[in-house]
Amino acid sequence: MRRRSLCERQAFTLVEIMIVCAIIGLLAALAIPSFIKNRKQSQGRRIVNDARQIDAAINAWAMEVNASDGSAVDLAGAAKYTKSGSINTTDLLGNLYLIGIVGDTQMAVSATTKSALNGVGIDWGAY
Repeated sequence: MRRRSLCERQAFTLVEIMIVCAIIGLLAALAIPSFIKNRKQSQGRRIVNDARQIDAAINAWAMEVNASDGSAVDLAGAAKYTKSGSINTTDLLGNLYLIGIVGDTQMAVSATTKSALNGVGIDWGAY
């Protein structure tokens, strides 16, 4: 058997390493926008779901106390109709939910939140 000398060792050339780095960079450039969009969609879905839960709690409270349309919302009373027993008045992005009077517009998501999550396909529905 012949021993290999130091000069005969096999290794990666600089060009091969640069090609691998370029491929990794290209894959990252393609994947990162998709990850950001998916994260924003997830945040939007959670905000809409939280708004629905708050709206349902307000409806349950209003029915229980016979509050008519136009009455002020008692968040402490409505909080009893949530699983956690409390209502968080800020959304996932730190913006306040718009809680009005009992009726069709008693619950809304702020325009700041909607604009921050614009373009990712969130159906805000009635909120």
